[in-house]
Amino acid sequence: MVREVSESCVESLLAEVVLSYCTGFYANKPELAARRIEAIGFQVGHQLSERYTMDRPRFTDHLDAIKFICKDFWSELFKKQIDNLKTNHRGTFVLQDNRFRWLVHMSVDPSVQAAGNIQDPSAMAENKAAQATGVHLYFPCGIIRGALSNLGISCAVSADISNLPACSFVVRIKA
Repeated sequence: MVREVSESCVESLLAEVVLSYCTGFYANKPELAARRIEAIGFQVGHQLSERYTMDRPRFTDHLDAIKFICKDFWSELFKKQIDNLKTNHRGTFVLQDNRFRWLVHMSVDPSVQAAGNIQDPSAMAENKAAQATGVHLYFPCGIIRGALSNLGISCAVSADISNLPACSFVVRIKA
């Protein structure tokens, strides 16, 4: 029996977790809120990885584990594979999702402008979008890090937003 959760429920839960940690519990400590959200994602990724790899042999190298994350793991979570995987063959991997499901419904109102003299309104809108969506990416970064940790790979994961809803996750393997 396959257990599934409604995608809208997960998106709503993620939005509430981010809201609670960033404006409630740790309103004055954004770096602590970020760590806590990422830690929740780590636990989720660790447990999901355990579930999805139960019937598989251990991966022999980092590239096989990253390919598993890009194909099978991502397909289970988001019903699609990662769109692009790049590596420098020295422990850095970039996972590109051109339509990251958790960012599809996010937008930033470009009419909201900060006080002061703004030379490039499009640059300001992009910066505002990055700030608004950045806190929502701590959770998926934690999921990836937790999944790889369960596979025996210690790493750091960060996210880059090029243009919504595209997102890149940068995985740096720790030596």
